[in-house]
This record gives sequence, structure tokens and C-alpha cells, in this order.
Amino acid sequence: MEKITAARGTELRCKGWRQEALLRMLENVLENGENQKELTVYAALAKAARDWNSYHAIVNTLKSLEEDETLVIQSGKPIGIMRTHKYAPIVVMANCNMIGQWATSDNFYKYQEQGLIVWGGLTAAAWQYIGSQGVIQGTYEIFQSIARMHFGGDLAGRFILTAGLGGMGGAQPLAATMAGAAILCVEVSEARIDKRIEVGYLQRKTSSLSEALEWIQEAAAKKESVSVGLLGNAADIYPELLRLGIQPDIVTDQTSAHDLLYGYIPSGFSPEEAAELRKSDPEKLQAASGASIAREVEAMLTFQKKGAVVFDNGNNIRTQAVKYGVKDAFNIVVFTEGFLRPLFARAIGPFRWVALSGDVEDIRKIDRLILEQFSDNEIAVNWIRLANKYVPVEGLPARIGWFGHGDRTKLALAVNEMVRSGELSGPIAFSRDHLDAGSMAHPNIMTENMKDGSDAIADWPLLNAMLNCSSMADLVAIHSGGGGYSGYMTSAGVTLVADGTADADLRLKTTLDNDTGLGVLRYADAGYDESLDEASQKGIRRIDTKQFQS
Repeated sequence: MEKITAARGTELRCKGWRQEALLRMLENVLENGENQKELTVYAALAKAARDWNSYHAIVNTLKSLEEDETLVIQSGKPIGIMRTHKYAPIVVMANCNMIGQWATSDNFYKYQEQGLIVWGGLTAAAWQYIGSQGVIQGTYEIFQSIARMHFGGDLAGRFILTAGLGGMGGAQPLAATMAGAAILCVEVSEARIDKRIEVGYLQRKTSSLSEALEWIQEAAAKKESVSVGLLGNAADIYPELLRLGIQPDIVTDQTSAHDLLYGYIPSGFSPEEAAELRKSDPEKLQAASGASIAREVEAMLTFQKKGAVVFDNGNNIRTQAVKYGVKDAFNIVVFTEGFLRPLFARAIGPFRWVALSGDVEDIRKIDRLILEQFSDNEIAVNWIRLANKYVPVEGLPARIGWFGHGDRTKLALAVNEMVRSGELSGPIAFSRDHLDAGSMAHPNIMTENMKDGSDAIADWPLLNAMLNCSSMADLVAIHSGGGGYSGYMTSAGVTLVADGTADADLRLKTTLDNDTGLGVLRYADAGYDESLDEASQKGIRRIDTKQFQS
């Protein structure tokens, strides 16, 4: 099979840049994905399309789609073309949404086997994944927040222990070295370790724990950064470190622990052996995965009791551990509540943009624009400087930056003007992570322990998707969890195309203002002071029902 890569240059295969942009974004997630043959982008199950027939049908349809038509996609399968109007989305999609009591992993696997559903991950089926860089800044900001809260603002000389080097976890080693730490990343797949070294995210690899510790301890003693990939299983390595009396400063995990059947590889099994058992005895594999997760989380809790900063990195590992007997797993804080909630309360989150021409200089020019026009945005400016130095290009050149209400709009409009004037060599696609202020309900990650107890209210991402359709976005997606995430989350994604036109100005301003505005209102409704202040400062029209008390 010929490898799929995103088209570069300015030659159109579609009838307009809006359609061409979405086609290139689809190709790009596969170019950056874990297993192109299976259409898998990351996290073991998150796919770009349901099957190859669906993929080719999507490609063919985008090439012939008129600007006043909308392609409808259901769980990675194109269903039909609807006549709408030129301000309607080019694509609307719903991926992996099952009815409440049916939203179980068993039902997901059944529907998946029947070819009826795919899990879209957060950004896979919505064609918004930009490689590991999409996760790097969030991970970096977590580490920086921990540094400020626990280590005097500096991680030099600190030892981070983690696991998982897949499409999400692969961001961890680079984020840690950018923050100045020494990080040990345990990974059961040598191919994943090699891939992270190949793209420049990881520095060293070994199958020897003693050698890995020697490298980590030497770097920490010299207050130098280093990243080490250790071939092994976290369920074995974490307890062994405890036995050896080794105490990391920070401990987490970003394996595919959300899924016991297709994701997490249990102790005693290679990835190939797990794949065989998946076919011959799936119940045995899930039980082995659950037992291994329990052992790993128990070790994490012990590290925490000994003084390490321990956190859940968003992979549902605590939930799985509770199922397998670790009753106090939720003594471990989730990263959003622990370190990032004040940012989300102001709708500051992971915004991203992609150079559709494939010209990396387009990204460099936008970087310079940000350094000049957003000099008061410390988070964004710091990241742009670091990204220029450390972050390699994967697939279409892209960048991520944490921007909030107003700033996203200001940046996108400035970039659209750069496209219009010819300063950039081609259009730019704007998107964001689904893990954003107004677009995700996930009671064990994004919305855990909300101030008003609204953790499991899924109205917000649904409202977000409807509002973005009304605001003329180019692509709008509604996702829910699949595999081991079934029943645990709902989120919404959005993509916009800056093609230099006046219509793009209108789409960008309306959608980005409303997307972040709803995020501020979501947290204001929950009673966060930062959100109430943001709404007041930015003129976001909030309805206070208390003033209407009878």
C-alpha cells in the first residue's frame, strides 16, 4: 500500500480551498498516525476513517463538493451530501456517540466488529491531529506548573518517571527536557521508542534499567536535562524502582490505559503476544491488563506517599485501577484540576494552526507575528521561542499555542490578512484540541470536581458544536468515548480555514469569538471567579438568572 502523505503546494484538487484544506488535514493525520494500514492515528483505536472504502469515498467527495454543500459523516463513514449554503460547514460529523446505558466498551467492540462505529479519539476522526507537537505544549505547561507549585519554578535536577511513547505519550520526553528535567519513559514497544528518537523527541534508549538509572542520575546530579526510553513494562518497572529505593520527583503515565483490550499491554506480554491473545482469549487479556494497571497505580500511590508529585495524565488509568481493586486510586489528582484549571476558566487553551502549503516558512512568519503582536502573552511567547528551538516538523508544518478569548480571533484575522497579501505561500487551517474550555465533558479528566458539581453534564460540548455550526465554521465534530473510554466523555471539535477571503474573516471572527466565549460562560456558570472576571473584562454577554428572583 502506498503511504499517504498530505499534499503540499498551492495546486487545488478540490473546488475551493475550504474543501482542499479539510482533505489535506485528513491526509495529515494519517501521515502522522501510528498505523496507517489500519487507519489508526493514536491511542490504539482512534481512527481517521471507518475503513478504506470510507476513506476513499471521503476523499472523492471532498474533491467534487461544492461550496454550498455539506458532507455528513457518521463514525468515519460518509453518509451523504446536503445542499446548504456557502456559510454552512463543509463537513459535519458525529463519531462514536452511543445512547447512555448502551455506551459500554463491550457494545463498542461489538459495533466496531460489525463495522458500524469507530472511536474518533479527540482529534483523529476530526482530522485535527498535528503529531506529538499537539500534546507537547500542554505537557510542557503541566511540568512548568508543577515546577512553580512544588520546586521553586525550576525542574533542573529533577527526575520525572512516566510510561507510554505512543501518539500522545510521545510528547512527554521532549516536553520534559524543554522544562529542564531528566525523564525516564517506560515503553513496551521498541518501535515506538525508535520512532520518538527518529523524530527528535527522545534522546536515548536502553533495555537495561540500571543503565537507564545511571543516565538519569548522572543528568540530575549535574542539573542537566535528558530523556531516556526504557524498553519494559511500567507494571514491572514502577514496583522495581520502589524495591530499589529509587524515588522520582514527579510520576505519571500516558500509556493507552483507557483500553484494556486494544491499548494497554499487560506485564509478561509483548505487543505481538497481546495481539494474539486479543483474538484467542480477549477476556483473559483484559483481566491481565487490569491487574497490571492495578499494580502500576499502587506503585504510583506509594511514590506519592513518599513525597513525589503524582498525577493522572488523562488516560483513565485511575478508573481502571479502581475496577481492579485499587480503591484509593483517585487520591491521585488529574492534570486539569491540579495544574491547568485557572487557564481553562479564562478559556485559555490549546489553539493550533497548520500551513496547508507545506512551507515551514509560513509557520516561522506566524511565529514572528506572535512575538511582535502578542508580547504581553507570556505563555505563548515563551512557547514560540522554545518550539522554534526544539520542536521538529511532523507532516504539514504546524504550531500550537495557548491563547484565549479575543487573542485567538486577533491572531487568526492577522494570519488571514497575511494570506490575502501573499505574505504566506498558502492558506492556514486553524483548529484546537477538544480538551478546551467549552468543548469537553469528561468527569475523570476535564471536568473532574467542578466547583458546582456539574462534572458529568454533557450539554456544554453539544452546545459548543451547535454554536460553531451557527457561527459558520468549516468543520464541526461531536465525539464520545470508545473502547475503554465508552461512556466516559463527550467533546466537540472545530476547524476553520484562513484562505485570505473576506468570507474567511467573517467565519474566523464569529466562530472563534463564540467558541471561546462559550468556554468562559461554561466556567462562569460553575462559579469560577476567573471566568466571571473574564466575561466582565471582555464584554461577553452573560445572563445572570439570580437577578430575576421573584
